[in-house]
Amino acid sequence: MAVGSNHRDVLIEHYSDTTMKHIVLMEKDGDREVIITDSQGDIIQSSKENKEVLEKYLPTAKDIDLKNDQILASDWEGLPYIISAHPYKVDSSHSGYIIMFQSTRPIEQLVGKLNMYFGLAGVTSIVVLLIIYAALSKFLTRPLIRMKEATEKLSEGDFDVSLPFIGNDELGELSGSIQKLANDLERLKTERNEFLASIAHELSTPLTYLIGYSKVAMRQGVNEKDRKHYLEIIAEESDRMKELVKNLLDLAKMDENTFTVSKEYFKVCPFFEDILQLVGPSFNLKKLSLEIICEEDFEIHADPLRLEQIILNLLDNALKYSIEQSVVTIKVFKKGKKVAISIADFGIGIPSEETPFIFEKLYRVEKSRSRTSGGSGIGLAIVKELVDAHNGSIEVESSLGRGSTFTIII
Repeated sequence: MAVGSNHRDVLIEHYSDTTMKHIVLMEKDGDREVIITDSQGDIIQSSKENKEVLEKYLPTAKDIDLKNDQILASDWEGLPYIISAHPYKVDSSHSGYIIMFQSTRPIEQLVGKLNMYFGLAGVTSIVVLLIIYAALSKFLTRPLIRMKEATEKLSEGDFDVSLPFIGNDELGELSGSIQKLANDLERLKTERNEFLASIAHELSTPLTYLIGYSKVAMRQGVNEKDRKHYLEIIAEESDRMKELVKNLLDLAKMDENTFTVSKEYFKVCPFFEDILQLVGPSFNLKKLSLEIICEEDFEIHADPLRLEQIILNLLDNALKYSIEQSVVTIKVFKKGKKVAISIADFGIGIPSEETPFIFEKLYRVEKSRSRTSGGSGIGLAIVKELVDAHNGSIEVESSLGRGSTFTIII
């Protein structure tokens, strides 16, 4: 159909005897034949010298009256040609049809080859089924073989292992343990890659500001007020990078178990009053109230430096995400033989679906990476590690728009 349409378009655009001869010449001695007729159905040109050979397969050629391209004969099994007609009209005195005859011999050859291939595929399928049947006869040893292959893949660093459930016996437990190991290794690999990518992003953000504003500050003609502003931003980003690197080093030490927790007994109320003196100005600057409820001055057994780091990280989150004129409350009380510390704010809150992930390294609830308010996603991970190092626990209760409450039990 496409070839006939192309010939028709060429003939309409360049109508002449020469064009017709070229069309006929193009289809001569190939798998296609062509006849060009006038509006009365009389043959003007034919690619086959013996026109009667083609005409007998087109008994109604003189009677066709088409407006669009149409296939006149498509029985490739019963006829030697697939016939299509393509009407053309140059003007009122020059119109007719280009009739294409596509030989069905290539189709018959293709069908013959396909039948042969299907036959070969059928024989091959039978052979494969026999092989599979023989393999299935060894089902008692297959689980061990698969587990052996899985452990070999794991030793080569390929953690994409899938072992089926094979029962609740010893083999099944072994298979489940290998699968769990593979899943854990794959998860650790993914977390490592995400961790490295996040670190690169975190470091690139302050570096971009440092480089950009340092260049702006060095420009000629910048007034002292603007230069001072740019230098303040540079100093702010430098402090931010310093804090980020410090947090990353803390995480590295925790992963390598190179840090130590030196516990001692000390009074809780003076400890939290010192923290209030330390962070109070920052809260006042943001128009926030920081209250400490410590009704009984008892002793706590913990590392004071690490505990301070825990509290400061949690207060830093409260400072960032609390609403102005609201209150952040630290409550310390005894819970059995342990000490409970809760820090409650009335901030933006945490979506319930994100709560299980907030203690993961570099996980952000606030995804904007804002320079002024966005965290690095490291503080809560450090808090969790330090609480675990004290053999304690940490829980969070939060709802959007109503704030969050972190409770530590040590």
